[in-house]
Amino acid sequence: MTTAEPKSFPFSEPERLDPEPLFEELREQPLIRVRLPYGEPGWLASRYEDVKLVLGDKRFSRAAGAGRDEARMRPIQGSSGNIMSMDPPEHSRLRRLVMKAFTQRRVEGLRSRAQEIADGLVDGMVERGTPADLVEDFALPLPITVICELLGVPYEDRKDFRVWSDAFLSTTKFTLDEVVECVGLLREYMARLIAERRESRHDDGRDDLLSALVAARDDDDRLTEDEMLSLAEAILVAGHETTASQIPNFVYVLLQHPDQLARLRDDPALIPRAVEELLRYVPLGNGAGIPRYALEDVELGGVTVKAGEAVLPSTASANRDAAVYSEPDVLDLLREEASHVGFGHGAHHCLGAPLARMELQVALDTLLRRLPDLRLAAGEEGVEWKDGLSTRGPSKMPISWGAANR
Repeated sequence: MTTAEPKSFPFSEPERLDPEPLFEELREQPLIRVRLPYGEPGWLASRYEDVKLVLGDKRFSRAAGAGRDEARMRPIQGSSGNIMSMDPPEHSRLRRLVMKAFTQRRVEGLRSRAQEIADGLVDGMVERGTPADLVEDFALPLPITVICELLGVPYEDRKDFRVWSDAFLSTTKFTLDEVVECVGLLREYMARLIAERRESRHDDGRDDLLSALVAARDDDDRLTEDEMLSLAEAILVAGHETTASQIPNFVYVLLQHPDQLARLRDDPALIPRAVEELLRYVPLGNGAGIPRYALEDVELGGVTVKAGEAVLPSTASANRDAAVYSEPDVLDLLREEASHVGFGHGAHHCLGAPLARMELQVALDTLLRRLPDLRLAAGEEGVEWKDGLSTRGPSKMPISWGAANR
């Protein structure tokens, strides 16, 4: 490959959870220029150290993308009030407003409630009998219930905001007009909830995150109306979508690695380590990460990235870098090597990472403990995969099991 003309990226259509086959070759070469389906071209960073540098070095900026036609997989760009479009200190200001809800201590306080939800979902599956759909019957309702309760969004509205979330993450599943319409409906919905919270928050004593955002806006003037809406939307979408995708992804991968699954069944104490290895191993997203713009000339991956040029970090490639991980394409639940970058790195490290980790740990523990001999009910051909979205995962996953444990 040469850097003369930007290469179309992704290089190939994603195949289930297989990594992009060209990444191994690219990690041995200097950075190359690529063009995503939408926006201007940029440099693709595929090595672990390069990706970490782009995500963590102050010489690379998110805010510098303002007014640019940023490289992206989706037809529309994020709003100006989006926390992911900011650099510190503005980014830090918004992050501080919500980070208390996602601290390790606060999340551990939610573990018993997440366990209660997970057990209730398995009870329902067992009562109805096999086969069950792991996606609809477990993977979606678990994180949706948790984030609805945390944020203060009515769970009964989930059918609507699930459609809006899919449109928000759409690459080709929705038309541009449908995406614009759904994003608008999501914003109207959050604005309506915020208006209701404003009217009642001094009377109902609610302690949810939406009430905290309204107080930060109205009482302390610590964020704008647009910033408040964008934060609420991002928390609702990101707070359930990625975990809902990773639960069936993790189960699918474990079923493809029966030796590792048996190890986990024999020693449930390995579940936290297993979650970390699965986060490294599973390429959740399609394409590359959100672009960062060089504020000055930077030597990176064997090339000079000029000031003003964009770099697209691929965390999926970084997590399979043989310079960091021995046998990177092998799933090893006992792996003790460098931390993965599945949740990003630096200032924009995923705010909800502690919550996602806890939910994934609860999900795996509950499924493996409560459903012995968990297996695909209709084999590989019974698993239906998402299409036209920026996240990978099954859209339907029929499962069966032996005699359930109560």
